[in-house]
Amino acid sequence: MTAPSPVEVDPDLDSDDLPDEVVVPDRPWTTIVWNDPVNLMSYVSYVFRKYFGYSEKKAEKLMLEVHHDGRSAVSSGSREEMERDVQAMHEYGLWATLEKDA
Repeated sequence: MTAPSPVEVDPDLDSDDLPDEVVVPDRPWTTIVWNDPVNLMSYVSYVFRKYFGYSEKKAEKLMLEVHHDGRSAVSSGSREEMERDVQAMHEYGLWATLEKDA
């Protein structure tokens, strides 16, 4: 987890010129693919290339994370996009969930 960056305020600014509240953009969501005892590593790599359009090298790297670490964050974005990605992974027969980035 990273600490928020400090904000510098111009000392010459009048406090009336400062915004009443700061809006923090929604944190992105992540699609996690989990290791399972069913799918071949070559198939998982194929799914990553086919669905996400990843290069063979990137798909292989993510597949190895799934295999060795038990999970891999394969995409991130809005909740709706990640729900779509999770559903697609399920349709390919992969175990996937989404989580909000910390």
